[in-house]
Amino acid sequence: MRVVHFKDAETCEPQVGWLRKSMCNNSVLSIEYFVKPPKHSSPKHHHPNAQILYVLKGQLIVETDDEKVILDVNDSVFLEGNEIHKVINPNKSEAIGLDIFVPGRSFDFWKNKF
Repeated sequence: MRVVHFKDAETCEPQVGWLRKSMCNNSVLSIEYFVKPPKHSSPKHHHPNAQILYVLKGQLIVETDDEKVILDVNDSVFLEGNEIHKVINPNKSEAIGLDIFVPGRSFDFWKNKF
């Protein structure tokens, strides 16, 4: 068993106010808790990992080249590996969610993006 206490979790801030915390990180699976600031959009990007995004608070928009979906609290979306996408917080308050990646990944993905 490996316990990760939220207060001790590895943290990454790819852009100002866009906090990410690693709640599980191994080669099989990773789980990242994130806080997306008001009106923030991630850049369009892709990664080899399949991704499930789950909304804990607020509202998020997920856009691919072909679709656009609005997610509310307790909604989720599955993105295939290498699917080009971006995630937008359209509101004036922060949004919080979980990203689950299979296989797992580290924060190195974001470290050289900006």
